Amino acid sequence: RRETIDGLLREHGFKAKAAVGWNDFLQGNAQLSLTVGNLEKGLSLIDPSIAVITEPQLYGERAAQRRRRIAASRDPETILRSLGELKVGDPVVHEDYGVGRYLGLQTIDVGEGPTEFLMLEYAGGDKLYAPVLSLHLISRYTGTDPEHAPLHKLGNDSWEKAKQRAREKAHDAAAELLEIYALRAARQGRAFPKHDEQYQAFADAFPFEETPDQARAIDDVIRDMETEKPMDRLVCGDVGFGKTEVAMRAAFMAAHNGTQVAVLVPTTLLASQHYQNFCDRFAGLPFRVELLSRFRTNAEQQKALVDLQEGRIDIIIATHRLLQDDVRFKNLGLVILDEEHRFGVRQKERLKKLRAEVDILTLTATPIPRTLNLALAGLREISLITQAPEGRVAVKTFITPGDKSIIREACLREIRRGGQVYYLHNEVRTIERVARELQELLPEAEIRAAHGQMPERELERIMLDFYHQRFNVLLCSTIIESGIDVPSANTIVIERADKFGLAQLHQLRGRVGRSHHRAYCYLLVPEGNAMTTDARKRLEAIASLEELGAGFMLASHDLEIRGAGELLGESQSGLIDEVGFTLYSELLERAVRTLKAGGTLNSEIDTPNDCEIDVHAPALLPEDYLPDVHLRLVLYKRIAGAKTAEELTALKEEVIDRFGRLPEAAERLFQVAGIKLLTKPLGMRKIDAGPKGARVEFAAKPNVDPSKIIALLQSAPRRYRLDGPNRLRIVEDMPEVENRLHALRALLEKLGAASTAS
Repeated sequence: RRETIDGLLREHGFKAKAAVGWNDFLQGNAQLSLTVGNLEKGLSLIDPSIAVITEPQLYGERAAQRRRRIAASRDPETILRSLGELKVGDPVVHEDYGVGRYLGLQTIDVGEGPTEFLMLEYAGGDKLYAPVLSLHLISRYTGTDPEHAPLHKLGNDSWEKAKQRAREKAHDAAAELLEIYALRAARQGRAFPKHDEQYQAFADAFPFEETPDQARAIDDVIRDMETEKPMDRLVCGDVGFGKTEVAMRAAFMAAHNGTQVAVLVPTTLLASQHYQNFCDRFAGLPFRVELLSRFRTNAEQQKALVDLQEGRIDIIIATHRLLQDDVRFKNLGLVILDEEHRFGVRQKERLKKLRAEVDILTLTATPIPRTLNLALAGLREISLITQAPEGRVAVKTFITPGDKSIIREACLREIRRGGQVYYLHNEVRTIERVARELQELLPEAEIRAAHGQMPERELERIMLDFYHQRFNVLLCSTIIESGIDVPSANTIVIERADKFGLAQLHQLRGRVGRSHHRAYCYLLVPEGNAMTTDARKRLEAIASLEELGAGFMLASHDLEIRGAGELLGESQSGLIDEVGFTLYSELLERAVRTLKAGGTLNSEIDTPNDCEIDVHAPALLPEDYLPDVHLRLVLYKRIAGAKTAEELTALKEEVIDRFGRLPEAAERLFQVAGIKLLTKPLGMRKIDAGPKGARVEFAAKPNVDPSKIIALLQSAPRRYRLDGPNRLRIVEDMPEVENRLHALRALLEKLGAASTAS
């Protein structure tokens, strides 16, 4: 905060002295000084004549740096667009020049001291040096696999054509999306009052303490349900992080207000577990909870359908059977979707119709790209639960060849500590043979097999026996992917892990580690070159993201590895591969904002305006101040991407808090970034400020009132001059960089006050 106040004073022409203590201050003849001390309130003395003003008097509260940093790191947009994992050779997208390869950060002295640039290589070996303050135009390329990224050639129009095609597609997609969401917004939704006493009693019955993230997600959902606008919220949290409790609070709100709740899950086993959990949680309350799945007889299913139509069931938990045409509700108010990506296209179409009618709450551990993108494009609300419950530890993951000694050691270690093992073999026709081989390898273990082609009753009995610890090794297919929660099962062995998708591996690993014990996941892979490049990358991604709460990062990894796939049900993957998923997402966001503001494709608002600023002095984070290249890259991206002066100030305070007082070049970097923010609404292309004056070059259609520029020229004709139709000059000796920055800020503030409305 001291550095922030110092910068603020300098901007207004005051130079404050840094004082270590009172003596230092008094020896300096009591001039304007800044110091750090433990004072909450200021004071005024007559002799000596001193006024002391404290930070709480200026800001109203102490700086809460740690909380702000945690919040920033949890922001989904920051997570997805961070350049922190960028390696030399990775493809990136520059909005003005297209797809190139990142070759690292390079410090170049262009005559006025060192400046840091991002070095990019394009087709034909062409190099581009991008200034660090242009990093908001650069994003990671996520489309086809990195080796085959379509590098562009500098100096031709192929990139502009590709970007225009992508803009048109994004515009069409945004129009279709907005039609769906306009239907929701136009329709009068149903507000669910909270009834504080009853709701509080239900909340207090939760046997655990909510994590801060979980409490925030619950508050978000309750707030959505209390308004008349129909809810469409995505709650993304790792397996076992407490998404179910969020759903139960929402279900209570809807049922308590006399409407029905439908909980849709992808598998019968998960439906059974949810049914049990809901029955336990709602025990003693006047709500009827019912299950509709193939574990129920036909007669039981028919009775449930009749009761549902007549309003005798308050909460129904079911698989996609609930989406069939013979299902009728008396008064449906809320649909809770668990793992939406597991439902097929036709079921999603049925859900799309439901979306325009009722409140929707989606729960997921790994959001699929489409869901993720809709959340980021402002068309769906998103809540992240990234904090593990108290006492949980991350699952240790090993990638290893399927050696018998490793399998035996892994299983015996778990059995001997009183635990249970999942052994996943995903071929039903050979599962009995594998059961015999496993029994020979582990004579100490009791092994049972379970798969989706078994009769329902038998499958249910085996799963319940495993839950009650009647045997210790479950040989199974992927039927356990969204299966029941077994806290005592803390080792999973997955055969041919290279054949599974990233989201699937993450889900399967989430079957273990549901208690306070350390859990282990063994990914068995073939030796030699039997694995594809994509499979190897999937396994590296899952092993590198061991920490709890990795689901969100996995979703963005998944994008890179398997391509962005189909967006909105129409095949747009070719275009997404061409411009990269991140840029496509940004184009879609801009199209949505433009259409919401009543604009057209040719009047796109909020396009990035990149003004090149040169103050002929070093402006960078020096290597001796911040040696870690990845960290510098992330901070450069955040500085360049700051949207407001407040955001920039908060970031500056965070950097000082983490790494110490800013060197001169780093201080200047923040000052130049602040000036760049002032240029954005004005439409400027370039600013060059040197010892002999400054030159400002405007874009083709600047957003400045011409009469105000004329008034500026008339008020100080010797200082301001026009140099051609789109250039303005400041004629003044400015030997000190401080003078140049002050003059530019003063000019931009005058022009800003005079800018026309966008």
